[in-house]
Amino acid sequence: METRRRPSADDVQRLFLGPPPSYTRRQVAESAGVPQELAGRIWRALGFATVADDAVAFTDGDLAALRRIRDMLDAGLLDELTVVRMARALGRTTSRLAQWQAEIMIGAMLDPHTAPSDDDLIRMTETARRVLPDFEETLVHVWRSQLAATASRLIAMAQLGDEALPGRLTMAVGFADLVSFTRVSRDLDEFALAGLIEGFEDRTSDIIAAHGGRLVKTLGDEVLFTSESPETVALIGLDLADQLKLDVQGPDVRIGLAYGPVLLTLGDVFGTTVNLAARLTSIARPGTIVIDSGMAEGLGGVSGVEVMKIRRRPARGLGVVQPYVLRRG
Repeated sequence: METRRRPSADDVQRLFLGPPPSYTRRQVAESAGVPQELAGRIWRALGFATVADDAVAFTDGDLAALRRIRDMLDAGLLDELTVVRMARALGRTTSRLAQWQAEIMIGAMLDPHTAPSDDDLIRMTETARRVLPDFEETLVHVWRSQLAATASRLIAMAQLGDEALPGRLTMAVGFADLVSFTRVSRDLDEFALAGLIEGFEDRTSDIIAAHGGRLVKTLGDEVLFTSESPETVALIGLDLADQLKLDVQGPDVRIGLAYGPVLLTLGDVFGTTVNLAARLTSIARPGTIVIDSGMAEGLGGVSGVEVMKIRRRPARGLGVVQPYVLRRG
């Protein structure tokens, strides 16, 4: 009877990347027709470590990718700066995606309190082998769908007007923050803390997606979301407050919303409107939503919501602001 052996690092490399590397850094760049300096910038932007000149570390897949980049440059479709920026966006996103998916699979298939056996690792490797093709096709489909949704949203927001500038749009911005997170986290072990954070992110992600908003980023105990519609962001905030109140075992949430010009860059949003939403979050009491005058004006005439002016407050770095409390009507 054949004894199955523990998978090695080389086995994993072959599973995901195919045949072993056959090119050095110089060879892969020369074969692709890409300058050495540019090839190095691309690899670093993708998040890969710089290897020695004589290290055989690049595969046929790496060569094909560099050739595609050379073709785009030769055709004038992209310039070098854009290529490096696109590579950095791809590297950062896929690095987090790969880490996240690996953690999910490990959590689903291994006992966190026991060191994995050879059979455990063999079973994980075989599962990865079987699901990889479907995951790959799903990844491309979801990416195309997200790209279509983003492009459509940006075109609709710009409304083809003369005043609309690429990357500078008027949007509603929301911050949701778990109350007393530091204190609560001290009372939890690592697994309970991870469960709290994942549960918060899962719930907020579902609510934001259900309303057609965009989840910009999560920061453990905080979430940042946007929409071109003040009403959409208001409804997201109201649902977040309601849903998290139902979880009597977890911490409460406070939310700040603002409406105004934002700068879109690096997949994130920046500007005074974003800073104001964050400051309003710190003003809000547990379980409440505080909004700025732009949101209050944008919600005028919207049914099902109630806006109440409260006293003016100082907001760090922004001077004195006029906040409002948002409630269901």
